[in-house]
Amino acid sequence: MLWFFASWKLPSPLPFATVSIRNGRLAIDGLLIDDETVVRLAADSDDASAFVRDALIIGARVLDREQAGTNTDFVKAEFERSARELKDEFTLRAKAVADRLDEKVDETFGPDDGHVIKALAKHFADESSGAVQHKVRAVLTEVATQMREDLRKQLTSDSADNPIVAIQKASLGVMKQNADQQNAHLRAMADKMEAMRVELTQLKAEKEKVQELDAERERGTAKGRTYEEALAEALDDLAAARGDVCEAVGDFGGEGGRKGDVVIAIDACGGPARGRIVFEAKNRRLSKKEALEELDGALKIRGGDYAVLVVPSDEKLPARTNPLREFNGDKLFVAFDPDDGSTLALEVAYGLARARVLQARSETDRVDPDAVRAEVERAQGGMDEVRRIKTQLSNARTGIDNASSIVEAMAQTVRGHLARIDELLAAPDDEADAA
Repeated sequence: MLWFFASWKLPSPLPFATVSIRNGRLAIDGLLIDDETVVRLAADSDDASAFVRDALIIGARVLDREQAGTNTDFVKAEFERSARELKDEFTLRAKAVADRLDEKVDETFGPDDGHVIKALAKHFADESSGAVQHKVRAVLTEVATQMREDLRKQLTSDSADNPIVAIQKASLGVMKQNADQQNAHLRAMADKMEAMRVELTQLKAEKEKVQELDAERERGTAKGRTYEEALAEALDDLAAARGDVCEAVGDFGGEGGRKGDVVIAIDACGGPARGRIVFEAKNRRLSKKEALEELDGALKIRGGDYAVLVVPSDEKLPARTNPLREFNGDKLFVAFDPDDGSTLALEVAYGLARARVLQARSETDRVDPDAVRAEVERAQGGMDEVRRIKTQLSNARTGIDNASSIVEAMAQTVRGHLARIDELLAAPDDEADAA
């Protein structure tokens, strides 16, 4: 029906239109609108009632917004007016305050008669008796004097409040503790040094012993070498007088070793050797068993028929043995000292060994074994007499010349016996040559 009324324009609005608000709603009765735009839009819309309702709502909101904008502009204008008035009033008040502040600043901080200048002059000027620095100086002087007095009393007192006393006690305690520790360390060090001294003494003694042993070993080696050479020279002289050949073989190895120092080839100067005598020189004392084993080895290695052990003195003969005593019929011990100047004992041993070898090799020859044996026994007896006389010479220095003559005579007698042995051994050869 509304579109009908909208399309039918009345010449004037009806007087009976009413608008009321009921229960939060707007009620419009008999409302007539002749606005061309509203009529056109309502006519173009599908639902004229919805359009009218939307138009009223939208229009109301636009009117509300326009009214709010109008109020805002009003408030803004009022605020700007109030701000201008406030600014003018603040400017006037600030100017008054600044003028008043300038007056107070001049009054307080004036260079000539300002309150601050006067107060500073009163409290800090040098000519003012009440100046702060003078008061501070006086207070500091008084405090310093009091502190010095208190410190003097405290440092000179013997009470526990005196820090020096505490420091002294602590220092003395530490010093005592350090002294005790040092004493303990010194005692321990002394014990260690004593132990080290004892150990060094022992090591020194051992070193000296080792050095002495090494020196003795070197002397023994050198002396042994010299002794071996002296023995070879003496035997060479004895061999040359008998037509034998002496050969020093100590530096040359045989079949199985180097045992045997000098080898005598009997009668090798005139033809084939009739036997071999091996001499073993020792500059140290061996046991009887060791000496016999040494001679057995020399016989085997050098192919000898008789072996003789030669030592520098009777003290170095094997234990419980005598010189010029035979063992097993092919071994003999003898003492020969090159420094003594006498080769008699060596000559006897040489002659006995030579006689034994030739006697064993001459069983088919006409050699009188009894005669040889008798001469050997006489030579041994003569050597016993020589040793007895030498013992007497070592025990008594008197009568040395006479005893030496006796010894020399006995030596000549022994040499005569040895010569007789050689004659007896050579007799069968001479008879064979005559035949």
